[in-house]
Amino acid sequence: MRIQLLALDLDGTLFGDDGIIRPRVRLAVAAAIGRGVTVTLATGRAFDVAARYARDLGIEAPLICYQGAVIQDMVSGRALFAEALPAQVLPAVVALAEARGWDLHLQRDSRVFVRARRQDEQFYWLLFGLPVVEVPNLCLALDPPPTKFVITCAPGETEAVAAELRARFAGHLTIVRSHDILVEGVAAGVNKGRALARLAEILNVPQSAVMAIGDQDNDAPMIAWAGLGVAMGDATPAARAAARWLAPPLAEDGAAVAIERFILNPTDDEDVIPGRFPS
Repeated sequence: MRIQLLALDLDGTLFGDDGIIRPRVRLAVAAAIGRGVTVTLATGRAFDVAARYARDLGIEAPLICYQGAVIQDMVSGRALFAEALPAQVLPAVVALAEARGWDLHLQRDSRVFVRARRQDEQFYWLLFGLPVVEVPNLCLALDPPPTKFVITCAPGETEAVAAELRARFAGHLTIVRSHDILVEGVAAGVNKGRALARLAEILNVPQSAVMAIGDQDNDAPMIAWAGLGVAMGDATPAARAAARWLAPPLAEDGAAVAIERFILNPTDDEDVIPGRFPS
């Protein structure tokens, strides 16, 4: 079946740590839109940040933000879906982070709340692209409840931090590793896969006509749900396991290669993908 809806992760898929979309990727996205494919971004970032990239790429479809906690219309700015963190567990999250010395960030209303800045401005801008507000007690930033929290870790610590959070808040939070140094939390049941399914329903696109590309653990649910799920060549094991096709890595414009192969130059025998293809 022809791809009608394409969902693209941002970090590690469309660009690297520099935040710059490479020319081949930019051209492939533009060509897909020109073919009539609806393109969306599915990211952990806030809408205001995702919208900057969407406008740059000519994307007009609603965007999936905050790991799937928000679906927001690009034209009107209206939220089509939004789910905040559960208020009843947030004080315990703050208390645990303080007890462990974790660097906790709360995101709400296009702002990031921290107890104290531990990094320089460039770090925060590349990570969030949003204003950072210091508050003496993070519990002061819990009303209304934030949409997402982020804990920055030293390399190699994310799995332990994620495991403790999952064990402590099972049934209340979804905890994902979104980068080598990032652990994120959203409401239970929230993920990019469910958000992509919801957006496809809104747009009246069948699951079999949806393609998703990502590289991290938080992308695995949407890669698994999409009719054609693609993992980048340097993706995490969870993302690779969920994929039906493995693209080249970011440095080789893997997202563009996947778009070119399955949208711009499809062949008859790829209407139905029987299993994972080699890159």
